Amino acid sequence: MIAIFSLFTVAMLSLLVTRIAAMALIFTGLSHDAARFQARSAFAGVGFTTTEAELIMNHPVRRRIIMLLMLLGNIGIATVVATVIVSLLSTTGSENWLRNILLFIGCLGLLWLIAVSRFVERNLNRLIAWGLKKWTRIEIQDYVAVLHLQNEFAVWEIKVEPNSWLANKTLIDAGLSREGVLILGIQRQGGLYIGAPQGISKIYIGDVLVMYGTVEQLEEIDRRKAGPEGDQAHQNAIAVHQDELKAQTELDELQKTTEP
Repeated sequence: MIAIFSLFTVAMLSLLVTRIAAMALIFTGLSHDAARFQARSAFAGVGFTTTEAELIMNHPVRRRIIMLLMLLGNIGIATVVATVIVSLLSTTGSENWLRNILLFIGCLGLLWLIAVSRFVERNLNRLIAWGLKKWTRIEIQDYVAVLHLQNEFAVWEIKVEPNSWLANKTLIDAGLSREGVLILGIQRQGGLYIGAPQGISKIYIGDVLVMYGTVEQLEEIDRRKAGPEGDQAHQNAIAVHQDELKAQTELDELQKTTEP
């Protein structure tokens, strides 16, 4: 049982290390998704593409972060492998082997839920960002990180799936600006990037959209499916945004009247 809890502890620490490194990379100018991928790749020692490698090698702070991740990854992976072997050997021949196996599976399941939970990631990122700003000298140059930490707004990359509500719509048809969400860019599958796209720009399946809005809005749009239900969600979001604009206008007018 001790070996199982040791494995769980090492795995949790590994997850925390990659999250901290990803946030540090975001502070140096990498996008959210690129930073997560680079951190996990370096920690696992599996390598990454040439273009993204240049983004790391040409930046001294990123190089130090990646080098530290590689070192910790080699130590962590070796520890995990050794712990798994010890755990399996200790389980063999034990009277409580079924309980130990179930406990092992339960710990892995809990670790998986923590790893994929956006709620955990969002709040953990806030804590990590606060710690990095307080105890390190990493200069915050990334607009993604800055926006993510102010009033729940963020810049996200969302991939358009076949059943997505956005698929095969123009920006005018999607009307996300009426929800208070902006599309800053479109990354086509062939490599073409459209910055500040026009209203006639079409959204295709497989496109990656660079979007700006609140985290809650972006998560809902990412989950929104094609069909009447998705259309209704769009109308509901527009109504909510109109109420927010009205409240903001009233607050702004109130502040003007109270100014000396």
